[in-house]
Amino acid sequence: MNWLNVAFLRMDRLLGSNAVLIEFFDTARVNSHRTLPYVQGWDARYREHGLRTIGVHSPGYSFGREPEVAERLAAEMGVRHPVVLDPDFEVWRLYGNRGWPGRYLFDFRGYLRYIHYGEGDYSGTEAAIAEVLEELDEDFEAPEPLKPIRSEDEEGAVLAPQTADIALPADRSRLELTGEWSDGEDWIQAGAPGASATATFTAGGAWAVLSGAVDPGIYETEGTVTAQAGGLRLHGLQFTPRAP
Repeated sequence: MNWLNVAFLRMDRLLGSNAVLIEFFDTARVNSHRTLPYVQGWDARYREHGLRTIGVHSPGYSFGREPEVAERLAAEMGVRHPVVLDPDFEVWRLYGNRGWPGRYLFDFRGYLRYIHYGEGDYSGTEAAIAEVLEELDEDFEAPEPLKPIRSEDEEGAVLAPQTADIALPADRSRLELTGEWSDGEDWIQAGAPGASATATFTAGGAWAVLSGAVDPGIYETEGTVTAQAGGLRLHGLQFTPRAP
């Protein structure tokens, strides 16, 4: 397997003197982008106390299987901790992971102490980190938890129901399409400039997953994607939470 930001790591060499935080993520998932500042924050403040953070990049879209694409997008995200590339979902299956992001915290003995899927419970994660580090070093004193970045990250925040993400071509019927679009492996592709795809949604924001005629990745949108050139591939749309 290929690694980013490090030659390679072995869990059996880390455990014993470290706790390990594993974060499954995808550079083309907006919720992975939204979670990253917390992961980076925990890595920065707890690394010297024995926490080792490892990202597992399991790509949900075909373009993410390419190592050079994954490396570029991870660098653009600002990922600094070690990352193992998991294009064939080998690590994903080993963990029985269920979604992005997926978070696993192991204590220094190798016991799994905490699991969380998706956004949220940042204070719960940090409390679990503090607990395993206190067991590693009885003199460790946990700082105050990181402050919430967004209002929807506040503990006990109530969120409005939001539109489910759109995956293509399976959810093609959920889009209003103009122009010619053809189906592919995990995309619909514009046949000519001017072809458009519009989604009606209720959410805090919308992000289109694009490749082909543009650099692969996620692009913020107000709900309509218009091809500036033939060959644009729309893989799906993702939505972010909002307060009522």
